[in-house]
Amino acid sequence: MIDGILDHKFYNEGDEIKSIAMTVQDLRKSDMMAHLLDSLEDGEDIGHYGRLVFAMVARHFLSEEEVIDSLVKDQDCDEAQAKSLYQQVQGKDYNPPKRDRILAWQQEQNFPICPNSDDPDACNVYRDLEFPQHVYDHISSYYEHKA
Repeated sequence: MIDGILDHKFYNEGDEIKSIAMTVQDLRKSDMMAHLLDSLEDGEDIGHYGRLVFAMVARHFLSEEEVIDSLVKDQDCDEAQAKSLYQQVQGKDYNPPKRDRILAWQQEQNFPICPNSDDPDACNVYRDLEFPQHVYDHISSYYEHKA
């Protein structure tokens, strides 16, 4: 690890390949992601949807190994489950979920994914974090196709 850099993500932007250095510190800019990271570190069961949200967001900031290593700290998630979840999220190229989706998923489990759901600005990862440009392009493309 050099100067806190954990991983480099590469993505295509036109004909140019770009690299973004991502760190856990970047991920912690979201209170929700800091809450999930801390809960995983404590060995808590963050629930199926907590693990899903974590994987959908963290994959843009951490390496596959780092995401899986974090997920297996959950008392209800073994390595095979963590790898399967990561591969599903990566393979389907899921975008990070919007706040309303996170809150809906939270209602399906006991663990509070969004630690401050009364705050209308809480758990909006698009407000708190900066994702690679291809995430925003994918979202724009979806809405253009839908229209």
